[in-house]
Amino acid sequence: MKKKTIIDILKVIEDLSHIKDIDSLLESVLYEARKITNADAGSIFLKSENHLTFEYVQNDTLYGTEENSNDYLYSKRKIFIDNKSIAGYVTQTKKPLVINNVYKIDKKSPYSFNKSFDAKSSYHTGSMLTVPLITSREKVIGVIQIINAKNYRGKIISFTKDDEFLVSLFAAQAAVAVEKALMTREIILRMIKIAELRDPLETGVHVNRVGAISVEIYKKWAVKEGIPKKEITRNKDILRIAAMLHDVGKVAISDVILKKKGKLNEMEFEMMKFHTVHGARLFKDSNSEWDDMAVDITLNHHEKWDGTGYPGNIKNIYNDNLKIMPGKKGTEIPLFARIVALADVYDALMSSRLYKRSWPEDRVLKLIEKESGKHFDPNLVEVFFDIQKIITSIREKYN
Repeated sequence: MKKKTIIDILKVIEDLSHIKDIDSLLESVLYEARKITNADAGSIFLKSENHLTFEYVQNDTLYGTEENSNDYLYSKRKIFIDNKSIAGYVTQTKKPLVINNVYKIDKKSPYSFNKSFDAKSSYHTGSMLTVPLITSREKVIGVIQIINAKNYRGKIISFTKDDEFLVSLFAAQAAVAVEKALMTREIILRMIKIAELRDPLETGVHVNRVGAISVEIYKKWAVKEGIPKKEITRNKDILRIAAMLHDVGKVAISDVILKKKGKLNEMEFEMMKFHTVHGARLFKDSNSEWDDMAVDITLNHHEKWDGTGYPGNIKNIYNDNLKIMPGKKGTEIPLFARIVALADVYDALMSSRLYKRSWPEDRVLKLIEKESGKHFDPNLVEVFFDIQKIITSIREKYN
């Protein structure tokens, strides 16, 4: 075992500790665990009561070498925690498990390999290393499962004792970052629940969908634009959380307006427009990238590409005598606000509201296509239609 390998792992762990969003973190944890052993594929699960919930899958053979951009990662698959599944067995024993060939597991073993994914995808799973994510309080919060270690020639080989040690070392430290990110997500969702008490439309599932769709639109757009991978990863991390809080300013709007069962009149709608300003005020006095993005999104996600949106070019959002100004146009609107605008409108139209029923998807898609270059950035609309399969999976996961 080379000392440099351990040093490299410690450097990776340091980088992971700076990731705020749980989804971005899990994606990176799985990717880095695979890199340690040059594994072709893998999955990561989180523990939820008596189940393991499937969170991410990566597979270089099926999906390419990029960190995943596929609809399968939004699967709702769950595994009951018992000795029958490999991941469940590792969760219960709290010990790593190396299997040289999953199709030749000793029949005396309590666990067995589920062949359904291989059958469905025409993939062949060979060697497997499954490692628990255990916190400092000896609590299992998840499982990393990596598949098909490869040698320098690309041939599938067995995982070694060194692989087991290094991935276990990595997992022990990664669990700390995962626990921290889960706490951050819980705090965000509690903020959403506070907003939900005021606005019954601002639900956890809605903001989860808006956050996930926004990240996928950005990722696809950024790759097409040739944005460096490191920058994409950093922006994805802070975008999901900032997008989830896009309407948090509604807590400052009267219940008479928020809970009205019907269309708002002109005066009520003018008052509603100020939720964008109230939201931006919450994040304005800060020097972090996350707060800067949150300001951009909360303030501008109702601006429109053609300049007919709101609140417009307000010079000082702390002014006591605020007025809605002429809307910002085109690229005057920050990129991440343009992305969230598209994700938010799509999900709002697909969802039931106090004043309307959910729209059929074909009607929603026709409207978005029609509003390309008017309400929405046309380049983002193009990306949106490119990832429809992923968006459908997001809606199925957070339904």
